[in-house]
Amino acid sequence: MEKILSELKPEGKGNAMSEIVSVVKMKIGQAGKVVEIHGGAGMSSRLENLGIRVGEEVKKLNQQAMRGPVVVAIGKSQVAIGFGMATKILVEIVEEVFDENSSNG
Repeated sequence: MEKILSELKPEGKGNAMSEIVSVVKMKIGQAGKVVEIHGGAGMSSRLENLGIRVGEEVKKLNQQAMRGPVVVAIGKSQVAIGFGMATKILVEIVEEVFDENSSNG
């Protein structure tokens, strides 16, 4: 998986801070643009029906503990997807989340 992620990182596009991760690795509240979906035709079709497709922006809203479902927002909709599916959806982070509990001085 690490090899795949390193191959997807854009080179020379001026955005040295772009980060590509699976939906599972996103932080709560973080938004990302779907860049690739690793799965068969059935999974791709299911995600397409939910509105999750390459080029769409998703925002992670919640994730249950112990490999539970992940809740994401797509446009005005919210959907829950299984942990396994969420690991196969790769996104490029477009919006960072700032922890209000951390302080810089």
